Amino acid sequence: MSVASGLRQLGLPGNSVGLLGLLVALVLLFSLLLPDRFPTFGTVQSMMFQLPELGVLALAMVIPLISGGLNLAIIATANQCALLMAWIMSTCLAQGAGAPETALVVVAALLVGLVLCTAIGLVTGFLVATMGVHPILVTLGTKSVIDGVSIWLTRGTVVSGLPDSFQWLGNGVLYGVPVPFLVLILAAVAVGLILTRTAFGISVYMLGSNLEATRYSGIDTRRVLVGIYTLSSVLCFVAACLMLARFNSASAGYAQSYLLITILAAVLGGVDPFGGFGRISGLMLALVVLQVISSGCNLLGLSQHLTLAIWGLTLIAVMGVKFLLAPWLKERWDQAHRITENGSNQ
Repeated sequence: MSVASGLRQLGLPGNSVGLLGLLVALVLLFSLLLPDRFPTFGTVQSMMFQLPELGVLALAMVIPLISGGLNLAIIATANQCALLMAWIMSTCLAQGAGAPETALVVVAALLVGLVLCTAIGLVTGFLVATMGVHPILVTLGTKSVIDGVSIWLTRGTVVSGLPDSFQWLGNGVLYGVPVPFLVLILAAVAVGLILTRTAFGISVYMLGSNLEATRYSGIDTRRVLVGIYTLSSVLCFVAACLMLARFNSASAGYAQSYLLITILAAVLGGVDPFGGFGRISGLMLALVVLQVISSGCNLLGLSQHLTLAIWGLTLIAVMGVKFLLAPWLKERWDQAHRITENGSNQ
């Protein structure tokens, strides 16, 4: 059993237990520093409004990561989808249109956006599966193409003019809980079930562990790869809907800084960057940790750039703790393994 496997089994920092302890420590720290501002319902609700876009994009990133790949085109895909849906809504809706016409145009825009994201995912997955090139290079190429087309068609401008009813998706509240946060939870549960309770999900983990062994086991790895990047792009559609509703506009330049943060959140949440291991629960805890740090630093009046630095230091610290504890954990794991073997021999 490897040291990494021992770390995962013992649930130390980088896994759910360690992240939960880190989250509690951060909440206590900011509550002591900001007793009148941080531990309030308003702050919690604000964090629930800010988290969903990044959260859904992180879900779109984590599926390829678990398979041993990467999707650098998630932001470009979400932005192009949002631009297309915003253009349809802004051009096809006459001023003063009634509720039935508005609903028809919104549904049509959503369907077209879903078709676009699905098509991008199918093409990306096909290229990854057939070209024999690392997904980093393939998705870097698709990202450049998508960004270039989006900027060329819009001249880099913002597309706005959405119906008020659609904005409820990004700004509405149900029983005190923001609607976009509920969408994030539903998406996380759905992805978690797909990865852990379906044959496709098991194949994703197997692919990340050993591609050749998975192929020789009789699994159609090309079909699985196409499914991975298609599902990733469908999640980009969900993120596009949330961003479009929340910002009431679309642009090719939105959320560009989220790309590396999604990878940071995934690795912080215990996803193996080489593939084969990762849980959605760990990713969600990591996202909450990052959001708590961001909100706490914002309330303290610290620069957003300093917040990015603190996020990076948090990841380095967690990796450092795992490295320092690795020899002790290996000794404990080997000792437990020997005890188990002795017991079975008796």
